[in-house]
Amino acid sequence: GIIDLLAEHGQLTATEIFEKFSSSPPAISQHLKVLREANLVTMEKRAQKHVYKINPKAKGWIKKMMMLWKERFDQLEGVVKA
Repeated sequence: GIIDLLAEHGQLTATEIFEKFSSSPPAISQHLKVLREANLVTMEKRAQKHVYKINPKAKGWIKKMMMLWKERFDQLEGVVKA
């Protein structure tokens, strides 16, 4: 998702984010708005561009949640293989 992209790239413009998904730009804009309102990402205007990055205050929580989901998927994979 968007959080994964920002974690991988550090920061991306709205256009760069739109290009990574098959959803419409308005749909991605809505997701970005929700992430901003939840204080998970920040947006900075630079000239005509909106640059997004993970909110530094949320990095610890996001990292914890990503690790938790990885553990759960690893467990699920073990069950599926069994």
